[in-house]
Amino acid sequence: MSFAKGRRTVNSPYGALSSPRLTGMSGPCSYDRPRRYRRGAALTLFLAGVLATGAVTGTWSDEAEGAVGHGIPKRAASGARPPEAATADRAAVERAATEAIEDGKSGSQAAAEVVSRSGDRWSTIYTEGEFEDFQQQLDGAYVGVGLWVRQLAGGRTEVSRVQPGGPAARAGIAVHDRLRAIDGRTTQGQPVTETVARLRGNAPNGSRTPAAGAGTPVRLDLQRGTRRWSLTLHRIRLRTRNVTVDRPAGPHGPTRVKITSFARGTGAAVRRAVRGASPHGGVLLDLRGNTGGLVTESVATASAFLDGGLVATYDVRGSQRALYARRGGNTRLPLVVLVDGGTMSAAELLAGALQDRGRAIVVGSPTFGKGSVQMPSRLPDGSVAELTVGHYRTPSGRTVDDAGLTPDLVVEDHAERRARTVLSGLGAGT
Repeated sequence: MSFAKGRRTVNSPYGALSSPRLTGMSGPCSYDRPRRYRRGAALTLFLAGVLATGAVTGTWSDEAEGAVGHGIPKRAASGARPPEAATADRAAVERAATEAIEDGKSGSQAAAEVVSRSGDRWSTIYTEGEFEDFQQQLDGAYVGVGLWVRQLAGGRTEVSRVQPGGPAARAGIAVHDRLRAIDGRTTQGQPVTETVARLRGNAPNGSRTPAAGAGTPVRLDLQRGTRRWSLTLHRIRLRTRNVTVDRPAGPHGPTRVKITSFARGTGAAVRRAVRGASPHGGVLLDLRGNTGGLVTESVATASAFLDGGLVATYDVRGSQRALYARRGGNTRLPLVVLVDGGTMSAAELLAGALQDRGRAIVVGSPTFGKGSVQMPSRLPDGSVAELTVGHYRTPSGRTVDDAGLTPDLVVEDHAERRARTVLSGLGAGT
């Protein structure tokens, strides 16, 4: 069992935090060369044509809804790619945990130290309580106050989204408010992942202290302009929507399907949206800021647009396997995929499959580049070691790790507007 995991978000699912089953097969895989590699000149002429017409359908904003902050490794400014080879050794991690427990120490903390020394950017250790909490998040439930945050230049933390109906929304907290401290501890310069844990009441990694549950208080220090204030909220159990559907131009116009992460049920929700989409308006699949999630749900989403065939290949400790779409997807619906530097992991797997298979035109900025596969395993004290075991490739054999995906149409500013222009051209040609 394995899954792809990406950047974590505040009070929303933390990327992939469970153990979905990956359907596949052993041994090398063969497949036809995707037709997108036989359509290069035609695609260039098509994009030039539709962008020249300026035809735009719909009224969506240019900003990604629910985009979240970093808290992830950044590429060097020189563009040099960090090494892929650094992976934590499973035997060493398990041995460290066992020896620590025998000495009366924290097994998860000892395991985390081994992972840290390995240089593996994606392997990590979860306490038993954290992992159980992550399982609930993949069902769309979490305990918190209903805030998303991002880290700005200079290490400041600001609110990027407020969940309607949650404690934060009822208290009047708004997007762009600065979050200065949580329970008296500054957020300045702290990783987003630590801010996440403190908002949710999770204990530090390696601690045996149970996570705070629904009803527990959390004190926030905030700032809006020159105004500073403090308030105490009480955590509650909330539910998130990982798939949202827009039809601003009416039932015959384009449909935007925004996926923030691949939690359970994502594929089924996308299939419902595809069934309700206009065959001429098409679909804008918005994967901006999508941190990844369950690979099985990413494949199920691909199945909504493909009639079977290869979605990705991956290796687990040298053993080659493959992921295939289910038959019966809608292959005629005009489709544009919108990506950015926050598109990661299982979201990159999906975008790469639709791009390589010639099923969609990908618009936006290059994606993050997280193509490694993690496999979780239980340690003797009940904590979970999530260790890198391999890497996946797109149907054409492209490696995603560190390199990311390059869109068919690279657009840094007003990407959604350009994507809608492309989609309107696709719809006009059907």
